Amino acid sequence: MAGERSDISIVSLNVDDNQGTAAKYEVLSIPTLILFKDGEEAKRIVGALPKRRLEAELEPALTA
Repeated sequence: MAGERSDISIVSLNVDDNQGTAAKYEVLSIPTLILFKDGEEAKRIVGALPKRRLEAELEPALTA
């Protein structure tokens, strides 16, 4: 998705290597996607989703 959109950046975090950061953001399950907008959490998705469903879940938060 990041290659298709210029308005987002996607990063990954290895929770085993970054346990403090995972705890700070209360990541309890893998995968967890957290969308930040203006430095604040705008949307959280826990679990794997197909690309189209993921896009549909994120779009309202991206356009708000």
